[in-house]
Amino acid sequence: MTVTGILSAFAEWSTEGRPLALASVYETEGSTYSKAGAHMLITGDGRFHGMLSGGCLEGDLALRARAVIESGLPQAVTYDLGQNDEELWGLGVGCDGLMRIFLQPLHAEGGYEPFATMAKALAGDSVQVVATVIESGIESIAAGSTIVTVDGDVAFSNLDEAFIGEIGPIVGRTLLGAGSQTRVVDLESGKVTVLFAALVPPPKVLVLGAGLDAGPVVRFAVELGWRVTVQDHRPAYIGSGRFDGATEVISVPVAELSHAVELDRFVAAIIMSHHLASDREYLRQLAKTPMTYIGLLGPADRRQRLLEDLGESAARLEGRVHGPAGIDIGGRGPASIALSIIAELHRQLLLPERAG
Repeated sequence: MTVTGILSAFAEWSTEGRPLALASVYETEGSTYSKAGAHMLITGDGRFHGMLSGGCLEGDLALRARAVIESGLPQAVTYDLGQNDEELWGLGVGCDGLMRIFLQPLHAEGGYEPFATMAKALAGDSVQVVATVIESGIESIAAGSTIVTVDGDVAFSNLDEAFIGEIGPIVGRTLLGAGSQTRVVDLESGKVTVLFAALVPPPKVLVLGAGLDAGPVVRFAVELGWRVTVQDHRPAYIGSGRFDGATEVISVPVAELSHAVELDRFVAAIIMSHHLASDREYLRQLAKTPMTYIGLLGPADRRQRLLEDLGESAARLEGRVHGPAGIDIGGRGPASIALSIIAELHRQLLLPERAG
C-alpha cells in the first residue's frame, strides 16, 4: 500500500468515474499504525487503497466513506483503541492508541478535487503540502476546504485569499520540515483547525546495470513504491532481464546516460554493471548531480581505485558513494545482496542523520 499504488488506483477509479472518499489521519496519540498526514482512498462499494491501521479500522472506515460519498459532506471520526481492555468490535486488534481521521467526498463532477491536484504533486519530484480544514468556527470557511501546492505555488484552493495568507508561513514550515502537523489557526473572526500534510513523492532511483543481480534490487524497490529506471549499455542484458514494475528500462551507451535521463531528478543510483570502465564513467556523470546516495557494488579496494581514477571529480562524490553497497547482514546471493542494498538506501532516504 504505497503512494505509487494509491496514484495507480486513483487513475483507474477516476477513469471509471467512481465516487470516492479521501481518508486523512490528522491526529494520533500513543501507538498507531499511521501518523498525521497518512492518506487512503475508498470507493463507494468498500474497496480501498492505502492502509491507515493495518486492517483494524478499514471496515468501519468503508462504511463511513459510503455515507460521506452519499451525503457529500465531510466527516471526522475518532478511534480510541486504548480506551479499555475490551477487544475492539470483537477483532482483538491489539492496538493501543488514538487516531483521528477526516473523510472527504471526491466526485467526478467536482474533478475529484482536492485529490486530483494532490496526485499531480505526488507525481512530481519535490515535497508539497495539502492544507485541509478539519474544523471551523468561521462561517465563511467550511470543514473540508483545502489548499494544495504544486511546485511551491497554490495549485488548488477553495478558500479565501486572505486565509491563504494567514496560513502561508505554516505551509512553508511544513515544506521545509517535510513533516505533517495539525494546527489551530487563530484568526480575528474565529479559530480554524487545519491539517498541514506533507505530500512526499516516491523517490526516483536509478539502477545502472541489468545483470541477474539487478532483478531483485528492482523488485524490492518497486515493492516499496519507488520509481525505478533501469539502464544498461548492453541490449542483451536488458532483453533477458525481468524488471516488472520499473518506471523505465533503457539501453544507451554509458557516456550518453546524462542525455538520456534527467539525472537531477533522481535521489539515488545503484551502480552494478560489473564493468570497471562503465562504473567509472557512471561515477563521473553522477558526480555532477545532487544525489545523496550512490551505491557501488564490489569490494572497498575497487571503490578506492575507481575514485582515484576520477581525479578531481572524486572530491564531488565525497560522502555519497557507498561501496560496497548495502548493510552487512551476512547474506549471500542476489536476493540477500539486494535486500542489504535496499535496506541501506531505505535508511538513507528516511533517516539521513543516522545513515552514516
